[in-house]
Amino acid sequence: MFNKALDLWDERRARRGDESKKRSRLTVDLQLAFPEAESADLEALAVHAEQAAGDPSFFDLRPISREDVRWSDGSISFPSNLDSDVAANNTVHASVERAEGAKHALVVFHHWNADERSKPLARFFVRQGITVAQMAMPYHMERKRPGAANVDDILSPNLGRTLRSMRQAVLDGRALVRILHDAGYERVSVLGMSLGSWVAGLVASHDRLVGCAGLFLSAGSLADMTWTGRATRHIRESLEGQVELDQLRRAWAPLDLERHAGRLARPDLALQFVLAKRDTVVRPELSERLVSAVEDAGGEPHVLRLDCGHYSLSLPPFILWAGRSMASTLAERH
Repeated sequence: MFNKALDLWDERRARRGDESKKRSRLTVDLQLAFPEAESADLEALAVHAEQAAGDPSFFDLRPISREDVRWSDGSISFPSNLDSDVAANNTVHASVERAEGAKHALVVFHHWNADERSKPLARFFVRQGITVAQMAMPYHMERKRPGAANVDDILSPNLGRTLRSMRQAVLDGRALVRILHDAGYERVSVLGMSLGSWVAGLVASHDRLVGCAGLFLSAGSLADMTWTGRATRHIRESLEGQVELDQLRRAWAPLDLERHAGRLARPDLALQFVLAKRDTVVRPELSERLVSAVEDAGGEPHVLRLDCGHYSLSLPPFILWAGRSMASTLAERH
């Protein structure tokens, strides 16, 4: 009875965003992701993307000068590592909740279409003695495209734009990790939720400064998540008949965390997964595939499996269990 009510709550929560999610047409936009590319078709995007997936320099960080980083009371802003066609999106904003005397900072990446940062989350980790920086991902919050009802720029049937936007999120996340480290934080960790977990995972897999990563409601293949998930039906409906799932996997290959499982399994990275067994957005079988890939690569991640859905993870007692598990993993390397 309880599980049935929980599933119903999740479905009602999912329907809230349905009205603003509209079908659109497939767009390859190869040059957005790979400006040097000469061709412009889907196969060319797939070829370039698969090459990028095997090239760590795809997520290489362009240096940011200290003069470009603006600290104010409770926030940090700096130029994005990757320019876009939306002026507001080209400046990165992060709120900062400081823990007195902290030498450990946690960078948080929110879920898709988030319109505000989580104050309870920040307060929880500050009480653990950790400074919390919550970064606005591309096209969200202060970075939103004017007049946009939904954040289609970061995940959509525009394959090249999605790849570029997610790359921008990873580069901006790496820049924030570096800024906090240079500011005197001896340890920097990352935590991502849903779409933000892909960003956190890619940041952790490409940046040795990150000592701990929490991936909440995550999986490996962003293409598979989009194809099977409740929240992305409109994207699949826009692509069906024009793109096969395998083509989408190739087009978004650099974003597939399973391809980076070896990096996530590195011994100096503490890794915490929080999975929802009743998740209809990030299907549990996809989450388990990523966990298995990390374990097969020699990693020993902490895995918390909760009997809730994607959205009901935010409800007690589930969110409390998730927070405590993450806090325990963060404390491992003090």
